[in-house]
Amino acid sequence: MTVDEGRRITITAIAQEAGVSVPTVSRVLNGRSDVSPQTRERVEELLRRHGYRRRVTRARAGASLIDLVFNDLDSPWAVEIIRGVEDVAHAAGVGTVVSAIHRRSTSTRQWLQNLRTRATDGVILVASDLAPPGYSELRRLNVPMVLVDPAGVPSVDIPTIGATNWAGGLRATEHLLSLGHRRIGFIAGAPQMLCSRARLDGYRAALEAAGLPVADELIRPGDFFHESGFEGTHALLDLPEPPTAIFASSDQMAFGVYEAVRRRGLRVPDDVSVVGFDDLPEARWASPPLTTVRQPLAEMGLLAARTVLRLAQGESLESPRIELSTDLVVRDSSAPLVTG
Repeated sequence: MTVDEGRRITITAIAQEAGVSVPTVSRVLNGRSDVSPQTRERVEELLRRHGYRRRVTRARAGASLIDLVFNDLDSPWAVEIIRGVEDVAHAAGVGTVVSAIHRRSTSTRQWLQNLRTRATDGVILVASDLAPPGYSELRRLNVPMVLVDPAGVPSVDIPTIGATNWAGGLRATEHLLSLGHRRIGFIAGAPQMLCSRARLDGYRAALEAAGLPVADELIRPGDFFHESGFEGTHALLDLPEPPTAIFASSDQMAFGVYEAVRRRGLRVPDDVSVVGFDDLPEARWASPPLTTVRQPLAEMGLLAARTVLRLAQGESLESPRIELSTDLVVRDSSAPLVTG
């Protein structure tokens, strides 16, 4: 027997097509472990194929949920996004489910399975590299989506919220140039992220506008976390002609720069000026306070939540692409180059 595509899908119909009992389908939906892998795979495939979503009970019908999904949650950057989403959700009487898929296919599959059972009103994917089948499943379930800082080039029909990363990278580099620095190191962010490439392009554009070569040796890979800033700085300081300033693509990497400079017996900004990107709350409490590009993270979360709720209500959007402005915040970690 096959499920009739013209009527609402029920777990009874799914069970009949899968050749299992209704309680078995229910156990799969609830993530129970007492189901064989082969049976689970067969039932999940049918649930995906037919776009099954659990029926919302009368008691639940007046409630609303937003799913907020990150690759990882081990960053204060994520906390700022959550804060913006929560402000809107609280005001609208909407619940928020926060998940981390950790770039693992099993985590993504489990999250999608959970999504089917709770009838979410919309999904906000943050810096996500969700595989194409994941996007296809969300479309099949007719769940509104918004991307914040998308990893790759998004589909034209998915709204995105971002920041002016190119302009931020340009402004940070121009600031260091204005202080007399000519050897400016750059520690890049995660290479798959559009925002990382835009910040690097802004750095390059500022150097080229100043008539300076873009030296590959001054560009080091990173991933937005402390360790890559630390390691990249050691590599830069090992150069025969080390940089006098370093622009890190995130504040967390900039804090890694601080530690590497300290371990070399050097000082910020006396020996090396440092600029970060994000303006996390910790930036102004660093020693010295960090010069950085302010990315309006909480505002990005706020706007993403408003957008997904509008989509859930069937509203149309004026523009599917929104970029919020970045601003340079000058503090004590950048200083004029001392020569002689």
